[in-house]
Amino acid sequence: METTFSLKNTIDSIVKEKGIDKQVILEALEQAVLSAANKKYRNTRDLEAHYNEEIGEVELFEFVTVVEEVTDSYKEIDLDEAREVDSDVEIGDSLGMKMDASDFTRIAAQTAKQVIIQKVREAERETIYNEFIDRKGDLINGIVRRYEKGDLVVDLGRAEAVLPQNEQAPREVYRQGDRIKALINKVEMTGKGPQIILSRINPLVLAKLFEAEVPEIAEGVVEIKGVVREPGSRSKIAVYSHDGNVDPVGACVGMRGARVQNVVSELRGEKIDIISWSDDVARFACNALAPAVVSKIYIVEETKAMEIIVADDQLSLAIGKRGQNVRLAARLTGWKIDIKSETRAAEAEVLQYSSFDGAHEEILEEAADSGEEVVAETTEQSEVQEQSEALVEESEK
Repeated sequence: METTFSLKNTIDSIVKEKGIDKQVILEALEQAVLSAANKKYRNTRDLEAHYNEEIGEVELFEFVTVVEEVTDSYKEIDLDEAREVDSDVEIGDSLGMKMDASDFTRIAAQTAKQVIIQKVREAERETIYNEFIDRKGDLINGIVRRYEKGDLVVDLGRAEAVLPQNEQAPREVYRQGDRIKALINKVEMTGKGPQIILSRINPLVLAKLFEAEVPEIAEGVVEIKGVVREPGSRSKIAVYSHDGNVDPVGACVGMRGARVQNVVSELRGEKIDIISWSDDVARFACNALAPAVVSKIYIVEETKAMEIIVADDQLSLAIGKRGQNVRLAARLTGWKIDIKSETRAAEAEVLQYSSFDGAHEEILEEAADSGEEVVAETTEQSEVQEQSEALVEESEK
């Protein structure tokens, strides 16, 4: 009775502490007893082990076939002997007879214990893997435990995760015991168990932080249309409101900038531009270049390229430090962007006309020396010039 109570308590304790399905434990226990029994009998018998819930024990059964004449005493039994166990059996039936499991040696019991431990460990790894694979792409809280060759080991409670050096934002430094928020970037099953890879530089980190800070995003009223980052330095996030009464940018900024400031603090001072998304690519590009103000924009649909003209004093602002602003705007819109100042654009236009006029003067000189036939060519060239000028005027409009 004491053994029964102990076994039941052990099973219940494993289920409670490890969070493993009870059926998995019972199957492991049955397999362990069967493994020990097969080892004792050198796999000469047809054995099965089953856990009896009522008595709290694993019962071992030997199965033999009922025959007229026995040729293998380990797997066969004659009819007369079989009917002493079950009076209804017939030739060819399979008869299961309960064995005394108390004869297992200490070594067999230890083998069973090792099988149970291994099965429990495998089940625990599978449980952790299934839990975190479903959370891929989620933001999670953890506690920094240690550095290992530049990688950060983070305690998530039920498991440890790794924040690789190449997934850490520049200039972010953590100490043992610091709390950290990171994105579950990848979950893999390895020979040592599940490996959980975190990220602090994935654009989804920024999106998830805003989702946690802005109720309108969590409720689906405001939608995040795009996020681009240069981690630790600057980011752009495009938002759109499905409700005309809700300003998407204002919702993300919050009262006195409280919401966006919380995100900036979590990202250790990373500058964030919140812009309004538009399905009009020209308007969207202008918004994406904020805080710079755009004067003119020319679009080439075929090559997904655009030339943007800004005032001279807006040029450095539009380009940004080391081209960062225009680079992020191009990535956000998905278009190639070429920025020019108004002065440079005007000079380029004058140069274009000067080159055309110079070529036309050469044609006139050739016409004067060549007679009527060349005059016809000159007249044709004049028509080409008129057509070109008309196209230029039309494009300016």
